[in-house]
Amino acid sequence: MRRVSVFGSTGSIGVNTLDLLTRQGGAEAYQVVALSGGRNVDLLASQARSLRAELAVTAHEDCLPALRAALHGSSIEAAAGQAALVEAAARPTDWIMSAIVGAAGLAPGFEALRHGTTLALANKESLVTAGPLLLAEAERHGARILPVDSEHSAVFQALVGEEMEAVERIIITASGGAFRDWPLDRLATASVAEASSHPNWAMGQRITIDSASMFNKALEVIETKEYFRVDPEMIEVLVHPESLVHALVGFRDGALMAHLGAPDMRHAIGYALNWPERAELPVARLDLAQIGRLSFRAPDLARFPALRLAREVMEIGGTAGAAFNAAKEAALDAFIDERIGFLDMAHLVERVLAQMSTRQGLGNITVSLDNVMATDAEARALASEFISTGRI
Repeated sequence: MRRVSVFGSTGSIGVNTLDLLTRQGGAEAYQVVALSGGRNVDLLASQARSLRAELAVTAHEDCLPALRAALHGSSIEAAAGQAALVEAAARPTDWIMSAIVGAAGLAPGFEALRHGTTLALANKESLVTAGPLLLAEAERHGARILPVDSEHSAVFQALVGEEMEAVERIIITASGGAFRDWPLDRLATASVAEASSHPNWAMGQRITIDSASMFNKALEVIETKEYFRVDPEMIEVLVHPESLVHALVGFRDGALMAHLGAPDMRHAIGYALNWPERAELPVARLDLAQIGRLSFRAPDLARFPALRLAREVMEIGGTAGAAFNAAKEAALDAFIDERIGFLDMAHLVERVLAQMSTRQGLGNITVSLDNVMATDAEARALASEFISTGRI
């Protein structure tokens, strides 16, 4: 039996991962070591009971009594907090899904790699903030990182049997999110509810808003550079409203290899779970005759300034990715709390990056775990200062 853990099991990626585990035999086929979640302890406890997990961890220490109560009468351990997440990641496993949202997923992922685990990486912030460090850690311990973002999974699959030297460009697609067809002058008044409704995908609120602002795609551009170790100039973004072509790889002979599939995260999750084999998955099969046409267009950088900021982050280097991600998370929190407007998110991130690049010299800071976390903390503090003083 394969020993598996799922970090972020109560989020959309985690729920879909557990759906596949259950469909592929559940507790009879997999020994579930640890599950982790946030404040939805009832769902976390239910998942742990269903799959007979050894351990359930909530990220919030104040939720521990409720988690223990929900697990009462079972033999499942309960724990809480960041240290408990790292300890859970250190437990021997064959495969770990890293689906914790945000920089909080960085430390558990590193710990898993130190033990030679195969890490299915849905936590894009890990590569954005500490890509070189993460990949070096995997190589040092003989661990493997498999991409779970649909775009990077698509690129990974298109590269099977190919040499990176033959790659000319990598094209990742974006749905364009909730506001892809809005007049630009309406974006300033966009509400949280409007930004939280995705036209194609069923995802959590934070990632859905990131899709509307295209910050998720900005992170994915940086991810592509780090994971596939390509020059930023080789990475392109296209708006593809149908969300059926997830990525394309262009080769030096002019050929383009595209990955198509229904907008269902179980494609990428299932590929990572069953790699290097392909298993039958409960996803829709495309009827291209019925679909009829696929459309693409260049992204409007005035509508999606996050894409421009991603290019600047890659040019700066060092710990700029950590500052970018932290400022983005702080901006998203403030937007959800209705303390800033939709367009203010990009303005805030740009201001934090500009000030930290001047003051801290982000490009000259060595990418170490301590430096990444220090940059993260500084960027959040600076973003908070700008928000509280209205200097956005």
